[in-house]
Amino acid sequence: MGAFRLLPVLLVLLTMRICGGAATSSPVTEATLREVAASLQMYVDKLPQIPKLFGYSMQNGLAEPGNLTIGMFEKKWKFHPDLPPTTVFAYGTSAKEATIPGPVIEALRGVSTSVTWENHLPQKHIFSWDPTITTAIPKSGGVPTVVHLHGGVHPPQIDGNPLAWFTSSFRDTGSGWTQATYTYLNIQPAGDLWYHDHALGLTRVNLLAGLIGPYVISDPKSEDPLNLPSGSEFDRHLMIMDRSFFKNGSIYINSTGDNPSIHPQWQPEYFGDAIIVNGKAWPYLKVQRRKYRFRIINASNARYFNFSLSNGLVFVQLGSDSSYLNSPVRTHNILLAPAEIADVVIDFSSSKTNESVLANSAPYPYPTGTAVDQLIGNVMKFIIASGNPSCPDNPKIPSRLVNYPAVTTKGAVKARYIVLYEYDSATGNPTHLFINGKSFLEPVTEIPRSGTTEVWKVINLTPDNHPLHIHLATFQAIKVQELVNLTTFTDCMTAKNDAIACNVTAYATGQLLKIPSYEKTWKNVVKMEPGYQTTVVVTFNMVDTNTPYPFNVTAAPGYLYHCHILDHEDNEMMRPLKLVL
Repeated sequence: MGAFRLLPVLLVLLTMRICGGAATSSPVTEATLREVAASLQMYVDKLPQIPKLFGYSMQNGLAEPGNLTIGMFEKKWKFHPDLPPTTVFAYGTSAKEATIPGPVIEALRGVSTSVTWENHLPQKHIFSWDPTITTAIPKSGGVPTVVHLHGGVHPPQIDGNPLAWFTSSFRDTGSGWTQATYTYLNIQPAGDLWYHDHALGLTRVNLLAGLIGPYVISDPKSEDPLNLPSGSEFDRHLMIMDRSFFKNGSIYINSTGDNPSIHPQWQPEYFGDAIIVNGKAWPYLKVQRRKYRFRIINASNARYFNFSLSNGLVFVQLGSDSSYLNSPVRTHNILLAPAEIADVVIDFSSSKTNESVLANSAPYPYPTGTAVDQLIGNVMKFIIASGNPSCPDNPKIPSRLVNYPAVTTKGAVKARYIVLYEYDSATGNPTHLFINGKSFLEPVTEIPRSGTTEVWKVINLTPDNHPLHIHLATFQAIKVQELVNLTTFTDCMTAKNDAIACNVTAYATGQLLKIPSYEKTWKNVVKMEPGYQTTVVVTFNMVDTNTPYPFNVTAAPGYLYHCHILDHEDNEMMRPLKLVL
């Protein structure tokens, strides 16, 4: 929420457990948590290479559909040599092989990948969770999970709907559950995706526990001519998140809410004091003086990152979320909201020193919260070798990557107002958040026609920037305009919940914000500035061919759109989305 709504200095942890989760008999302060993080020396762990699973097989030189079985396991994980082992939930082919983050699934465009997702988690969660928000609560115990392939173009039955949750051995399932095996068609253009848990009311705690992993769709036909850095050494994932730890190594999560008489556990945002990259706190990577490709995923619950490189190095951004940009963009800073992806090249040959730190300067909550300090202002270090690279640096960054037509409202069949609300208690602390004044389980109101384009005008009446994620569809911001006389307009909207009746056009007349060049492509997450109306063009078709989806989009349980700050999403900032023909 706003800058004045940070966690209280004294974070009292109850000795009793709220619906599972670790308890402690003594209170812990924010200072205690920061002391633990500060005790961990930076840049002592080498950046891990995330293990890879191939979502296809090769037979006689031809790619064939792949079949994977990936489980969710409880296990111990070392985030830092000086931190005791941490109990986590992790994806993998076995408990021994499970990792934080889970394995990279590499798929080929046009070749399907079938994944059987298995839940091997225990009867009780490792974290406390709040039963006063709309939550999956199984009759027989266990940890509800369901996997969402973020950015994927696929039928609704395998979209990871929050109502499609299941527990170990499928003892209990949600109303939207239909099948154990998800067959991803991989029909969209090449790009970067990721998979994560999406269980109703438990997304924030299941991801905090570790249920995240990268997914890549490759297309040699379109990508090989680009001659970008490739191979396991020079093409790397950076999956970045924040966590706080107790001295015993366990991950901290608040056990009391900001309105404990209303929500005993729920807090509006989770911010950790240690930065984790590929499962290690502040790691380092030795690099040669050449170009490297990094696929950067912000897998945090609520933290924004404003990335930069020390010593004058720049990013050359190739893609945003699951789409390439039309042309590469050189930039010194990249702002990533939770769930956003930046596909970049860094050329270390131009460095005048032998080190460069990947830094962060985004306040929290974003954009008007607390300024970063030494701990969360540093992400990881690159140690740059002297001399020429052992492997020739042949890749040249092309001037063109793809050729998507310029985004336009021409041909849009419908315009919608999407309004983001925050509701506070008498003490000024948030109680819940709604989209269009409605909770998740209220009847669907957004029913677009498959194969069409719409214009959504997203009005943010909250103090926070919200990363809006639309399942299945892709969208681009074309205009971000300040709302003048915001208090008057907000009062009208609170009373009427009707942008037209409140004459929004008379208020959306303030300053215009520039849309960064590195975000000008078909995205699945767009940042919504507080106090602004952001106009986005939403396409409900295949973006490269402008043709309808080649599968039944109308089946239950449908799709979703929501804020990707997980604490907001879990407390009702999420709405159903149903497509029709």
